[in-house]
Amino acid sequence: MIKKTDKNANRLQRHKRVRKKVAGTVARPRLCVFRSSKNIYAQIIDDANRVTLVSASSLDKDVKESVSYTGNKDAAKKVGETVAKKAVEQGITEVVFDRGGYLYHGRVKELAEGAREAGLKF
Repeated sequence: MIKKTDKNANRLQRHKRVRKKVAGTVARPRLCVFRSSKNIYAQIIDDANRVTLVSASSLDKDVKESVSYTGNKDAAKKVGETVAKKAVEQGITEVVFDRGGYLYHGRVKELAEGAREAGLKF
């Protein structure tokens, strides 16, 4: 009998492996990405104080109005730009990128590039 692999369980294992090395500090908080089939979410987290400093998602009003579909690369890029603008307003310019166990490809890559273009440094 062939067993079907659980892709989300594999992603969570990759995420645990990455999180052993990547941690957000006060000077360089962590930009964390979560991707669902229809939306994408990003948070900037200070792990030392366990606080979410900035968040944005494709469900935000300004992002949702500017794109036709929230589950594609265009929406991901817009979310990256939005989270970076909010971060720069709070004085955050450097972050550590946490891809959440996802491959750095497609929507995750577009979110990162959008954040870089809006002023964040990884």
